[in-house]
This record gives sequence, structure tokens and C-alpha cells, in this order.
Amino acid sequence: MNSVFCEKLAHIKAYRNARDEFSEMVLQNKTLLPELFAMAVNIDNENHHKACWILELVFEQKINWLQEFLDEFCKTLPKYTNSSAIRPISKVCLFAVQENEKNTDFLNSKYIKAITEICFDWLINPDEKVAAKAYAMRALYILGKKQDWIYPELKHILPQNASEHTAAYKAAAKDVLKQITKQEKRKA
Repeated sequence: MNSVFCEKLAHIKAYRNARDEFSEMVLQNKTLLPELFAMAVNIDNENHHKACWILELVFEQKINWLQEFLDEFCKTLPKYTNSSAIRPISKVCLFAVQENEKNTDFLNSKYIKAITEICFDWLINPDEKVAAKAYAMRALYILGKKQDWIYPELKHILPQNASEHTAAYKAAAKDVLKQITKQEKRKA
């Protein structure tokens, strides 16, 4: 374990340039990834959310690097409670689902089930932040292309919750509902 890396990571602020610097370190030295991942999934670590920030940026560039960690990643999904961790993790879920749409071997059925369940959990949780909900609904839209039961659920949940949320949520929900309608017309 590279304690210098973890120690530095524990002290970063949420500034984008700091997050970019750490993600670049990992992208340039993949041997740091297991340590970063271990910190991100250790929800008892008070700085796990900071590791999640960096994972988001790393997996945005190299989503295939997630594959060797998918089992632990999916097991940890329901354990996240810190909104500063959930937002980047929800985006990683979106990246994984997008990759699976291109490369159907990326996620197995167990991982798809875990991501689907947590995305719905985030979406219906009244205390969850809008960004996590937006990433979740977009991931669910993609998953719904192959799982027929998802679109009816989204068409029920998204309008129902829209009045309780911000303009950003309403815009994301409207966009996803519009895409669902297009997708359903293509299938018809």
C-alpha cells in the first residue's frame, strides 16, 4: 500500500484541478488503482468519498479498468450513504452501463442486476441529490433497452417525483422520458 498516495488523497479538497492531478497520477501509474479502489470501497474510511471522486475521473478515461473490480464494486454499491461518494459512484455506474451497451461482455447479469437495483434506489430516495438521480435515470434508460420492465417503471417514477425536485431534475427526467418514447417507437 502506498501510504504517501493515500495520505495525500486524504487531504485534497474538491477542487477540480486537485482531482485531475490525482486521476492523472493513477492514469499514469495503474499500480495505484488497487489502493485507490480499496479506499473508495472502504466506507468506514472517512475519506472514501475523495477516492470516489478520483475513481470517477479514472474510469471516465479507462472504464475497462473497472472490470477486474466489478464484483467488489457491485457488492459495495448499496453500502454508500455519503452523497459525496454516491454522486461519483452513480456516474461510474453510468459509464459501466454505457460500456456494456458497446461491449455486451463488460457486465454480467449479476452486475447488471446490482446496478439496476441501486439506480432505482437512488432515484426513489427522497433524500438523494439530483446529480446522482440524473446519472441513475440515464443508466436505467440504457438498461431499459434490453430489460422491458424498466421503462414502465421509469415512466411512472420520473413524472411522479418531478414536482418535488429542482429544474435540473425536471430537465433530466424530461429528456429521459423523451428518449424512452423514441426508443419505444423504434421497437414498435
